Amino acid sequence: MPTSVRGSERAAARIVPTPLNGGRAPGARRGGFTLIELLVVLVLVAIGAATVSIALRDSAATKLEEEAARLTALLEGARAEARAAGVPVVWVPAGDEERASGFAAEATAVAADENFRFVGLPVSVVTPRHWLEPRVTAHIVGGRSLVLGPDAILPAQRVVLSLDNRRIEIATDGLAPFAIAPAAEPGNSP
Repeated sequence: MPTSVRGSERAAARIVPTPLNGGRAPGARRGGFTLIELLVVLVLVAIGAATVSIALRDSAATKLEEEAARLTALLEGARAEARAAGVPVVWVPAGDEERASGFAAEATAVAADENFRFVGLPVSVVTPRHWLEPRVTAHIVGGRSLVLGPDAILPAQRVVLSLDNRRIEIATDGLAPFAIAPAAEPGNSP
């Protein structure tokens, strides 16, 4: 564009728009953003949103998942010990000890400061008796205790852990190890 500066009309005449320069003079600013610039901004926004969602994760749900993972490891360890020692072993949560199958009530007594107990393991095997989160409770579905051995094939068993209004289920079909069961879809619960 010619300006009041002497010779500007000649400079404007020398710049010829071509397909190579997009029909603009070299150095001319184009308007808008390129597709790459928009994609970079979208990626940055997505990374920020993911970081915020991880940071805002429900702590009760996280604690419950940690307890479930810990309990599955404890149950499988006790199951292996029962098979190795050839002794019957059961897991009894607090509140169900007087009804544990196959053991005398005094043998299955869970002390007031305990949350659960492994009954039948050799004395040399020391197992935890507390939840890491004191508010966690356990309920065995369809029974009073979990049978962990000595048989290789066990009955199908499930235990539900609860914390506040959250629940998570640990289950085995008797052959497979105890594992966190997938959440039931709404409307499909028994």
